[in-house]
Amino acid sequence: MRSTVVTFPEGQVNGRSEIVGSVPLGVRHGLVTAETPFHPLDHTWPDQPADRGTIGGLTVVDCVTGARSAEGEILLGQDIPVRRGDEGWDWLVVHVTDAPLETGATVELAVDEAYRQSLSAGHTGCHLAALALNAALADRWRKEVRTDALGHPDFDQSAITSSRITPHASVDEYRLGKSLRKKGFSAEGLDLGDVAGRVNDVLKAWVAADAPVWIDVPGPELTARRTWHCALPDGEVSIPCGGTHVERTSRLGVMSVTLTLSEDGSQLTMHTAVGK
Repeated sequence: MRSTVVTFPEGQVNGRSEIVGSVPLGVRHGLVTAETPFHPLDHTWPDQPADRGTIGGLTVVDCVTGARSAEGEILLGQDIPVRRGDEGWDWLVVHVTDAPLETGATVELAVDEAYRQSLSAGHTGCHLAALALNAALADRWRKEVRTDALGHPDFDQSAITSSRITPHASVDEYRLGKSLRKKGFSAEGLDLGDVAGRVNDVLKAWVAADAPVWIDVPGPELTARRTWHCALPDGEVSIPCGGTHVERTSRLGVMSVTLTLSEDGSQLTMHTAVGK
């Protein structure tokens, strides 16, 4: 059993492959194929949910990342003790089903395309919103920090604690604590309505620009270090990303963000909605 070859970075939603192994999951079954179009939940940064669909006619009730050690033990999800791509491990896409399929059988794999597209829109929107937020908060830095691809202080990467993609939406949480203040960021007197308005103005322009979006795919394995690119009017941007995306910003329709602060002011949450 070798690392799974994945075709979802090229936008594939159908495939045909051999079942090369299975993982017992109590009353369920984890099926591993040599190749798959399914995007699994990443165990290290679980932002984009797993694809839905079928394998060999069976419903895929979940799709997770698996890792096979040099000793042959297969661990799943949060039980994996190493980061994706670490040497000495085979990295697997595990399709979870309620019934078994025979190892060695060749099966058809079909992803729910509408659901995939909804997640792809949410993920592309998440990246664009983060870049726009960086620009809107650029004047709040009192020290030099690392910048994003557009030259703005990278608030997103400096403060983010979690990111979750949902159909046509995303939720990102940022910590506004002592460590961020030490880096030079000031949240004093933050006008969330004004910041959200500036973010939304930028997003409107980027969607209207119909900018192309693509994924750099250095290899076919699940572990390949893929990168998201977008040729925005402000310049080409890139972000390391293992998820799926739309092909052009115009596919996002109407985009908008709302910002909220926790009661103690220590956490900023950005909700991004992407129109169909």
